[in-house]
Amino acid sequence: MITKSQIKLKRGFDILLALILIPIVIFPLIFFLVIATIETKQSGLFKQKRVGQYGNVFNIYKIRTLKKGKHELGQLDTYAAPFGKFLRVYKLDELPQLFNVLFGDMSFVGPRPDIIGFADELEGEDKIILKIKPGVTGPATIKYKDEETILALQNDPENYNRTIIWADKVEINKKYVKNWSFYLDLKYILQSIF
Repeated sequence: MITKSQIKLKRGFDILLALILIPIVIFPLIFFLVIATIETKQSGLFKQKRVGQYGNVFNIYKIRTLKKGKHELGQLDTYAAPFGKFLRVYKLDELPQLFNVLFGDMSFVGPRPDIIGFADELEGEDKIILKIKPGVTGPATIKYKDEETILALQNDPENYNRTIIWADKVEINKKYVKNWSFYLDLKYILQSIF
């Protein structure tokens, strides 16, 4: 099980890496936000309430990739603007989360932060997932990197997500918290990049 000193080490690494990366990506990030604003005819910066460490709710930031309208689970890519699709493929829409990491809402590695109605409803041993900050990437994120494609193939994407994918992610994330190591975090970061 991850200890308090390990959580501090993890946080220190997050701050250091965020401070290194933000100056490198700031100009491309601004460019992407301008293009997203023009393409979607909305603010290029998308924010949404997510459940974080200890069940606290925070605003996650992304580059907006979807056009206006009602978006159904498993069909999100069909609503993406052309440049938005490019950003989604290479996960560049996640760049603003560097600021979530710097401000302490997120970590580079951990369980992905879910919308209200999932992580906030965890019970028993499953609640250990909430002991750490949610991540930009992590073992469950890597396993389900094609989650939209998987959901698009289902007759009932909502039910499949809740009963199959979410349940599996909980088990993966519990294992991550129980067996945390600095080496594993580096491994997941490198796997996410390459």
